[in-house]
Amino acid sequence: MKPFFCLLALSSFLFSCTKNEDDVTIDRSTPVPEVYTKIYGAEDIYIESGFVVIKTTGLPDHKSPYYQNTQWHATSYEAYNGDNTGFNLNPNRISSFNYTYKIPLEPKKAISNTPTQLGVIGVSINGVPFFNQYAGPNNQPLTNEINSFDQYNGHPQQQGAYHYHVEPKYLTQTIGSTVLLGFLMDGFPIYGPIESGDRVTNDNLDAYHGHEHSTTDYPDGIYHYHITDEDPYLNGSGYYGTPGTITQ
Repeated sequence: MKPFFCLLALSSFLFSCTKNEDDVTIDRSTPVPEVYTKIYGAEDIYIESGFVVIKTTGLPDHKSPYYQNTQWHATSYEAYNGDNTGFNLNPNRISSFNYTYKIPLEPKKAISNTPTQLGVIGVSINGVPFFNQYAGPNNQPLTNEINSFDQYNGHPQQQGAYHYHVEPKYLTQTIGSTVLLGFLMDGFPIYGPIESGDRVTNDNLDAYHGHEHSTTDYPDGIYHYHITDEDPYLNGSGYYGTPGTITQ
């Protein structure tokens, strides 16, 4: 009977493990916490060595003027119809990427906090990246760049990476302003601009643009960030926790 048990064990291992594109074995027997299933824009989500791995294309699931003259033009292009009279379409157009986010499964406050970088600092539940409160390349205020945000508050950079710096209006309009909107790279969640019936302001938050208490997703309490209407919009003096990695 010993060969039978060995074969059974091997079969179980093969069914619970797969290889990723780097030929690294992934143990899919470890369940992904339910909260991450809210990232409906993910192509794949799994646990790997204490990290939640989230794969997305970064393509917004809403229409945008930045789909103009792309392969998605016929179904996803929509002329600007927002309320910014100073809107100015930037020359970039949306492209698809192979983002791989690795964020801590059990985020903790960092002993030494690090500032957020230009580029991707988190992922929204529709798979679109979050960027910080600065315009490149030299950490300039978003004052002028805001005029290139489409009707859902996103735009693409030079390589076509669509992203949000501020409130992702498509999500807050369709899903709600109080709910989970995504995660920063340190694994801590991001919530909308409304909490307990009031609009969150910077005065309600700490230097990292968050605070800690229970939420619907985390009834035992967790530190979390909030979207606000004012600079820094999403994150303040850096990551509250230790960030994971992003490749694309």
